[in-house]
Amino acid sequence: MRLSDVAAVAGVSLATASKALNGSTRISQATRDRVQAAAARLDFRPDALARSFASGRSGTIGVLTHQAKNTFARPVIVGAVLQLGEQNQAALVYDSGASEPKAMTDSIRELQARRIDGLLVIGSGHEHVSPSVTHYFDVPVTYVFTASSDPDDVMYLPDNRQAGRLATQHLIETGCTKIAHITGPRASIAAERRREGMVDALTEAGLDPAVPVVYGDWTRRRGAEAMRELLASGAEFDAVFCGNDHAALGALETCAAASIRVPDDVAIVGVDNWEGTVVDQEGSRQLTSVDPELMELGRLAAANLLTPERAPGEHYTIPSLVVGPSTLR
Repeated sequence: MRLSDVAAVAGVSLATASKALNGSTRISQATRDRVQAAAARLDFRPDALARSFASGRSGTIGVLTHQAKNTFARPVIVGAVLQLGEQNQAALVYDSGASEPKAMTDSIRELQARRIDGLLVIGSGHEHVSPSVTHYFDVPVTYVFTASSDPDDVMYLPDNRQAGRLATQHLIETGCTKIAHITGPRASIAAERRREGMVDALTEAGLDPAVPVVYGDWTRRRGAEAMRELLASGAEFDAVFCGNDHAALGALETCAAASIRVPDDVAIVGVDNWEGTVVDQEGSRQLTSVDPELMELGRLAAANLLTPERAPGEHYTIPSLVVGPSTLR
């Protein structure tokens, strides 16, 4: 069906039909309703290319990813693309690679050559700051799952500080008062924010914030080593907040090997709530974890890109706690 068919059925001119379907206020509401009813009856779909020429907008959003195959970037990308689809926007995705400056430059040039209406820059975690690319584009740019080097950019991030607070509050509510911490590298923004959230919760509860903290990396092996270090240190603790689920599973392994009952002797909480980690091969949950709501993060960022009310700075999703057997006493 063509626009001329809609105009004929509605009994109006081609120009009037176009104005009615494009939301013009220069025609009466009755005429607009008649044209829209005719379009619905004929199942008319506007030509996207023609609409693009008429409006000066392509209906396409660029998506520049640092590492699309990253486990945690995938749900962010899915959430963003789903949101764009619901708003009748196409997504044009370029993956620059994690550490390939030339690939990033090539992707920027390709996106500049396209008539995109906006750009989402999707990182691979709140570990490091991404160089700002906003000045390369004359359309809105939003950074998702990564911080930008320019504080005036619009950024959407998981609330890592609230994740640490939520995990610690849960441990306190279960009766724990001496909570140790196993986490990632000292240089990690995510690790530091989660530790700060833990200290916030301990301070608010009147507990000692100077808890044992063991830094390392995000691996299961390091989590097991860190737990052994805690046990060998002689520090007294009845719970461990782990910076991620891999470290938490490593801590669980060490406790099992040392005949320490979880959660009766030591309760353990992780972060990420990744199904492939917190659920064992039999399909049973084995860990309490904080979910950073990454798909929702992608949705919020994509929705914000298409609105005129865009506030600079960092914006956060609200994490949720998913309780498992590692804290259920």
